[in-house]
Amino acid sequence: MITVYGIANCDTCRKARKWLDQAGIAHRFHDFRKDGLEAGPVEAWSDEIGLEKLVNRRGTTWRSLPDEQKDRLEAGDATALMVENPTLLKRPVIDLGDRRLVGFDAAVTTALQALKP
Repeated sequence: MITVYGIANCDTCRKARKWLDQAGIAHRFHDFRKDGLEAGPVEAWSDEIGLEKLVNRRGTTWRSLPDEQKDRLEAGDATALMVENPTLLKRPVIDLGDRRLVGFDAAVTTALQALKP
């Protein structure tokens, strides 16, 4: 089953979940804030996707971080920083089991189309 990782009040997450519901694609939602976030998956996502695509440097969380916290990203402490501040991740992260998708744009919907029952 697909897992959609994000936060409940994120418009993009809501749009992705609604699209999946309308497409009849079974999924579950994992809320970073309520359900937490563990280092293992975050590190795997970072390795697979890359920090440039995974970290939301345009968001409020990133902008509000002190520079020494931001420097942790480049210093190899990115996983711990993202676990401590899960809203640093671009949302949603859609786990298909064999690969992950980030965000919800035309490329993501095209990939998800192939999963329609």
